[in-house]
Parts: sequence; C-alpha cells; structure tokens
Amino acid sequence: MESEQITLHIPGEPGWSGTGQSIALMSATEPVLRYSGDAHQWTYDNLAVEEPLQIRLAGEDVAVAMRTPGHDVELAVGFLYTEGIIAGKHHIESVRHCAEDDGNPAQNIVNLLPTDRALLDPRKWRRSFYSTSSCGICGKTTISQVTSHASTTSSAATVSLHTLYALVSKLQAAQAVFTQTGGLHAAGLFDTGGNLLVMREDVGRHNAVDKVIGHALLNDLLPLDNHILLVSSRASFEIVQKAAMSGIAIMAVISAPSSLAVELAREAGMTLVAFLREGRLNVYSGEGRIIGK
Repeated sequence: MESEQITLHIPGEPGWSGTGQSIALMSATEPVLRYSGDAHQWTYDNLAVEEPLQIRLAGEDVAVAMRTPGHDVELAVGFLYTEGIIAGKHHIESVRHCAEDDGNPAQNIVNLLPTDRALLDPRKWRRSFYSTSSCGICGKTTISQVTSHASTTSSAATVSLHTLYALVSKLQAAQAVFTQTGGLHAAGLFDTGGNLLVMREDVGRHNAVDKVIGHALLNDLLPLDNHILLVSSRASFEIVQKAAMSGIAIMAVISAPSSLAVELAREAGMTLVAFLREGRLNVYSGEGRIIGK
C-alpha cells in the first residue's frame, strides 16, 4: 500500500511536504451474494477499508484508532490536539509514519515527536484524555474539563439559512469513496459563504473530524471561529468536544444531537444545527448566528 508521507520541516525550513492517498486504497472489492426478490446472483461490492492506526507520541503508544487509511498524519495530529495532548503546531517537531525494519514506512503506525520535551514523559499526558460516550461515563465533570481547555467562542460569524441548506449536497458531491462503498462518514469544513475548504472521509465519524482538524492545524487555520463544520452523523458529545477544541463557531450534523452534546455546545458558545436537510433544520444553540426569515 502506498503510504502518505507528511513531515514537518526542521526549524527554518517553511512548509509541509507529502503525498496524498489513493481513493482505491480506501475501498476494497469483495464477493457478495445479492438477492432481489427470489432471484439472486454472485457479484462484487466495494467496501470501505477499516484498519487500525497506532498513534504514538515520541515512541510511546497513545491510542489505536480504527480508521480508513488515508490522511493518517492529519488524523494523528488532530487526535492529539483535540485530546489536549499537544497545544498546536508549535508542539510538533516531526510527524510521520514509523519505519519498518527494512526502512519502508509502516502503514499503520504514526509517530509524533513533540518540541516540548516534557511531553516525552507519558505521565504528563496520560491524564489528558476526555471521557467519551464510548466509555459511558460522560457528565458534568467532563464538560468542565473540556471547556477549561477550549475557551468559549464569542465569534461574530453568521450564516444564512440558504447557505446551510446547501451544505449537505455539497458535502455529498465531494464524497468519492462513499459513492463507491456507502460505508463512510464525512466531515467538511466550510467558510461562512458555504464554500467547501476541506473534506475527509472515514469509517469513524470522529476520525473524519480529527482529520479535518489536523489539516487545519497543519495549515495554520486554527482557531476555526469563522468556519462551519458539517459532519454526516449524529452530534455526539465527543464530536462537539473536538469541534470546541478547534474553536468552531458553527457546527451542523445531518442526524440527531445528544443531550450532553447540546449542553456542551451551549457552554462553549457554539451554534449547533442538527437534522440538516435541504429546506429544513433544527437549531439547538447559538441561534443568533443564523440569518434568515
């Protein structure tokens, strides 16, 4: 498998370099017995690829993310940032796929070497993780922990109803791998005029968000207080948490929000839109940023 290789240059050298990820590597063809009424036939189906990615910090294992290969460096950077382990691009000395014994990049291991040598000690960051709905212990304490790391946004950004209504079709039009497989979530970052700036797909909705935020961090776009984040899923606590950490002012999802996600969005001063469709939506917080009849 061709690997993505993105490395932060040494101090004094500007920019990032690297190669993208082939769409073909994000999907796999498998045989399937397909029924239509009583008739059936063997054919082939395109499925979204799911593989583990080991995220390391200075060689120490931090987490394993079950993800769709592609933009792995963005995923690792976005994850470490939204979990509060690194504070920004200035904390990154280098980030790349680890090397195998033969010198070739390991496809499923990414290591970030921090500039802050205090982070070389795992005891400095192992307590940084927030509880998510996957572990079932979210609550008031967790909201306080998130909001203490992510300042409440007071962004004056606004968006029109017409712009919001058009976002879903724009995101779907960009989802090349979803078109092939039907099995991927997507996260898209838009400006307030509704222009799509970056889109990432993944089997995990939180991975797609981390990839977008990782892209924003590596390209000096943070904080995202003049942007819209659209996610093709429900608004769970951990999705809103990641958005809050990046300073998102306006977040939209196509499915339902959870009660804790709404509470966190209100605490963070974020506009949260859910059940977004062309011509209809629900606003759960920050309604003042939405302009319309």
